[in-house]
Amino acid sequence: MELRQLRYLVVIDDEGNLGRAAERLYVSQPALSYALKNLEAEFGVRLFDRHAGGVTATAAGRDVLAEARRTLQQADRVTAAAERHRRSATGVLRVGFEASGAGELTTRARAEFARRHPGVRVEPKRFDWGEEAAALRDGRVDVAFVWLPADLAGMRSEVVHTEPRIVGLPAGHPLAGRTGLSILDVKDEPLMWTERAPRAWVDWWAVNPRPDGSPPRWGPTNDNVEEMLEQVAEGAAICFAPASMARYYARPDLAWVPLTDVEPLRVVLAWPEGTENPLVHGFAGVVRELAAPGLR
Repeated sequence: MELRQLRYLVVIDDEGNLGRAAERLYVSQPALSYALKNLEAEFGVRLFDRHAGGVTATAAGRDVLAEARRTLQQADRVTAAAERHRRSATGVLRVGFEASGAGELTTRARAEFARRHPGVRVEPKRFDWGEEAAALRDGRVDVAFVWLPADLAGMRSEVVHTEPRIVGLPAGHPLAGRTGLSILDVKDEPLMWTERAPRAWVDWWAVNPRPDGSPPRWGPTNDNVEEMLEQVAEGAAICFAPASMARYYARPDLAWVPLTDVEPLRVVLAWPEGTENPLVHGFAGVVRELAAPGLR
């Protein structure tokens, strides 16, 4: 049994169809079918039921798939651990962030770190809707500015930035000229949201439930900041965002109004627990120096 075969099983299960799975894996369908039969013979159990619409995991297959997914995740972490050391040795630091990150602190910290370490290449890596925490976990970045709430199990983290939240509205909206808005002022407005982020993250941003116990009026979904703002500008819905987005994503067809009665966004700097990468620790030191005094 090889990791390659376990990846085959996971993709077959994801697609529910050998033809689509073969396309995604860049192998021929007969070769994939042969590999599956060999693995079932090796295990001594049938993993998938074949039917006209495709394939469905058997009870044994579901158990095997659960372990296969865990094994592949752990294998990715092994690779990520080696990659962190390789990048440390070659002078590369990958810094993750989402949208406006931690405001100006994000750019200032990268610039100051680069000034102190001229031989190190700092690579900014942008993610959408909570993905920066996942990127840390699977090794795509070495350190990241993470918007809370987030699952940071196995990570070290320090709060380095807070900022108020704001409401994004189309420029012609009746509420666009207000100096501030309560969450209940906009409770009947359709709200942009995403299916790509964990539900706890979505609910925190949506303030779900509202102070009066009501749920948000869910509007269209989106996969990234640009899609969200495009739909807000055309009047499909409103959005909630950190205050820095009013500067980083200023548009003539958008209005940004302070949201006055909700808790602010907290941003942490996070990195894998136990990391020995001196570049990560050096970057964390720079961020601590530049963060607001009350957050050190």
